[in-house]
Parts: sequence; C-alpha cells; structure tokens
Amino acid sequence: MSSTYDAQLDAVRSDRCRASRAQTITAVLGIGSLMAATVWSEYVNGTSSALLLLDVALGLTSCALVPVLLRLPTGGALVLAVLAAFSPTVTPAATMGTSYVAQSRRFGLAVGVAVAGVVAHAVRGLWRPLGGISFTWWLVLVVIAHAALLAWGALAQARRALIVSLRDRAHRAEAEQGRRVAEARAAERSRIAREMHDVLAHRLSLLATYAGALEFRPDAPPERLANAAGVIRSGVHEALDELREVIDLLRDDDSDDATERPQPTLGDLAGLVEESRSAGMQVRVDNQVEELPAPPAATGRTAYRIVQEALTNARKHAAGQPVRVVLDGAPGGSLCIRVSNPVPDGPPAHTIPGTGSGLVGLTERARLTGGELDHQLTEADGFRLWARLPWPA
Repeated sequence: MSSTYDAQLDAVRSDRCRASRAQTITAVLGIGSLMAATVWSEYVNGTSSALLLLDVALGLTSCALVPVLLRLPTGGALVLAVLAAFSPTVTPAATMGTSYVAQSRRFGLAVGVAVAGVVAHAVRGLWRPLGGISFTWWLVLVVIAHAALLAWGALAQARRALIVSLRDRAHRAEAEQGRRVAEARAAERSRIAREMHDVLAHRLSLLATYAGALEFRPDAPPERLANAAGVIRSGVHEALDELREVIDLLRDDDSDDATERPQPTLGDLAGLVEESRSAGMQVRVDNQVEELPAPPAATGRTAYRIVQEALTNARKHAAGQPVRVVLDGAPGGSLCIRVSNPVPDGPPAHTIPGTGSGLVGLTERARLTGGELDHQLTEADGFRLWARLPWPA
C-alpha cells in the first residue's frame, strides 16, 4: 500500500512539474514575442545602435528572469521593475510581474510593486521620452495601467476565494447529507427492531405452548396433533420471515420496553385511506389484491408504511392534489405498490416541515424485506413512487 501511495504522489508531482514547465515556456515565448516587436519598433524609429544593443540585452535578461518570477514573484517583479527604467523591452516582463504579484500576494505588497513599476517607467520616460506624447500623459497612462493590474489581481484573488468557499460548502453539505442519511437508516433499523421484539416474543411463546402440548399429550387425537403441528410449521415460517428483518441490526435497549399497540398491516389500509380522505385529501385506491390471501405480516406492514409515507408526502408537498394508489400482484410473486400525484403549479399554500429522510428509511425497510423502492419527481409527471415487495406463496 505504501508503494502505491508513493507512486500516486510521484504522479501528482510529475503532473505539477509538467504544468509548471508549460506555464514557463508559454510566458517566455509571449514575452519574447513582445520584446522582438519592441526592438523592431525602436529600430524603425531610428534608435541608436548602442540603445538597441542595450534593449536586446535587457530584453533577453527579462526573458531569463521569467522562471525566477514564477518562483519568487515579489523579488522577480522588483528586479524587472528596475530593469524597465532602462529599456522598453523589459516592459512586457515587468507588467507580467506586477500582474502576477497582484494575483498571488497581499494587496499591500502588490501596491508596493506597482508603485515601483510606475517610478521605473517614469524614470525611463524622462531620459528616453516617447515621440508623440508628453511626459504628463505618459505618466497618467502608466498609473492607469498599473491600477488596472492591481484591480484585476484583486478580482482574481476574490474569485479564487469564492470558489474555494463554495467548494468547502459543497463538501460540508455532502458530509451533512451523508450523516443525515446514516442517522435515518439507523433510526429506521432501531424502530424495526422495537416493532419486531414484541411480535417475535409473542409468536415464539405460542410455538413453545404448542410444542409443549405435543410433548406432554402424545395420546391426543390425530386431528389435534396434526393441527398443532401445522400451527408450529406456519408459525416457524412466519417467525423466520420476520427475523430476517432484524438480522444484523444493533440497537440499544436503553428505552423503556413499553407495550405498544399492534402494528398495522395491509388489512388496515382502508382505515388509513379513510383517515386521509376525512382530512380533505382526494385519494383513489385501485386495490387488486383485496380478494387474495393476505401477504405475510412483514410484507403487509411494510406496504402499509409505504402508502402511509406517500400520503403524508402528498399532504405536505401537494396539498389539494389527487392521489392515486395502485396495489397489484399475487402470492408466489411480488406485491407491487404505485403511488402518484401531480405537482402543484406554484408553491403550496401551507408547508409542513420535515427532515426529508422518510423515503430514505422506507428504502432501507423495503431492502430489508428483500424488495426495492424507487421514486422520482418531474414537472411533467409529478411525483411517482414504486415499490416491489416479495410475496411468498
């Protein structure tokens, strides 16, 4: 693992070195082109040979100082500012130095470098005046140019700071969302464990009673023995189905083990719908499994909770909109649940606060029963929830 990490670190360093070399080469080529154009302009304007030689020498020196500027921005920019006082061929490199310092160093330090650049160009304007422009206008243009470089550098630094801040916020929001999802799953698992505790204890006590009757009354009529054996067999199957929901779940028993009311199942769905209708909701139910044998208690309970959460979400986010609930399937296959409702055109008149973790818990609960749950929200189709739960024969 250490060798892999070292290899990755070397690769990152190599990429940075290549990027730095490319940046240096690009800067040298750009400054070299501007220097050549400046030398040609000086030659066309009849500058003396001595000054042209000085310009070429200082221009080449400024190109050679570009790598120093990229590594030591403040020192490199000050050296280039001093050289700019002697030759216009250094102006491109000196301008780059001021801009680079303004973008990468404190504002006060950048102001100092800019002032040095203004002074250097003012000195050069005194002993090598430009034709066609007075010294006063030359100084004004130099000050405006360096002020623009300072403003551009400050803007670039503010933009980088904003991007870093937004990236940090995104990371924190992602971590917070992950924490909330983990807490929702843990809370749902703990709730399932509390629900199953009383159910399994009751069912296993019944099995123990029937097994004791078989042990102490072996002379009972065959019909009663067969009936007891059938009850034990079906009870064991149901207990195993319910036990699968709580396998690998860890919970603290710090809370009081108060007796809770029996958990609702699919048979209680009609009461849930009537309760929602009495609250003013428009609920249309297409229950194609009503006449079929009831699914296992765990499946029915999960189905009930799914429909309950879907109706609650519709009441929260789509008040006044019609809701359609469809249940179909058959024993030996799957119980399918589909809930849909349109999205209101504008924001709801009354909003009910919530954590948004109910569907996360339902997804985990459906997975624990061996099924699956999915949902989506679109402006065209509204909210759609789809769940499939196993329905053994």
